Amino acid sequence: MKTRLREVPVEEAVGLALAHDLTQIIPGEFKGRLFKKGHVVTEEDIPKLLDIGKAHIYVLEIGEGDLHEDDAALRLARAFAGEGIVFGEPAEGKVTLKAERAGLAVVDEAFVRAVNRIGDIALATVRRDTALKPGSAIAAARAIPLVIAERKIAEAEALAAEWRDRHGRAPLSVRPLRSVRAGLLVTGGEVYSGRIRDRFGPVVRAKLEALGSEVAEQRLAPDDRQQIVKEIHYLLERGYDMILVTGGMSVDPDDRTPGAIREAGADIVSYGTPMLPGSMLLVGYLGDVPILGLPGCVMHDPYTSFDVLLPRILAGDRITREEIAGMGYGGLHHG
Repeated sequence: MKTRLREVPVEEAVGLALAHDLTQIIPGEFKGRLFKKGHVVTEEDIPKLLDIGKAHIYVLEIGEGDLHEDDAALRLARAFAGEGIVFGEPAEGKVTLKAERAGLAVVDEAFVRAVNRIGDIALATVRRDTALKPGSAIAAARAIPLVIAERKIAEAEALAAEWRDRHGRAPLSVRPLRSVRAGLLVTGGEVYSGRIRDRFGPVVRAKLEALGSEVAEQRLAPDDRQQIVKEIHYLLERGYDMILVTGGMSVDPDDRTPGAIREAGADIVSYGTPMLPGSMLLVGYLGDVPILGLPGCVMHDPYTSFDVLLPRILAGDRITREEIAGMGYGGLHHG
């Protein structure tokens, strides 16, 4: 039997099951599902159906070799989802895959392109290494037509299975973040002397806490290279997982921080990143301990190079100069 969509006048639809979800839109107030696929129409439903412009409903009789959009979307979600991902019931042929935990999105652009080349299937994802909170969407899988050929879903499933075999994981997953204890050193004579209030500390603390980590200790230092070096060594000896140094990161002659980080023995990966805001960020390592010099924009801009690199470091990645160079593509975030 071929798939058949039979049209029935609303007044004659009592007792019949809807072939697909029906959406109600009230501008400025509501947009959502009014009736779910499979809902059996009652007398009370007829005015509601007429209110959304449905003078007829459709009864769908699925033929061999075809799938309803919701069944297709659910199969796609099951095929694509890996560790750290959850999803619920389909709606209007779409399933949204969400992060079960805080972490980084594991997504491959080539796989997404391959799925979308099949046709009648839409797979939309966030970018690789996007920082996700619990409940954040990582992807949405959708069957575009109401009825889709089962072979197309099987082709997408085969792509996903091949991906699992080749990479040892699902095409989509969420990498967990480590919980680290960071040491924070705020430099600058104006803060050290108490002339102005420290604004770096609260911002940096909030950014780490939002990702499940903490600033375990905060220190202050004047614009004195040797004093900054001494404080960096103190924080290193305390065994913190990360050291963050703020202030004095520009090219002004009296800015001492970059030189002090180098003098403290850090292997500098990059002083400067091709991203705005945050181009004066410094990334280095004291052995295996990452040390970052944070520019002033971290205080007042909501999204900087620090926000890009911090989740990567918390996921256990060691940042390389090549990755820093790649941050320029798509790295302009000024309004």
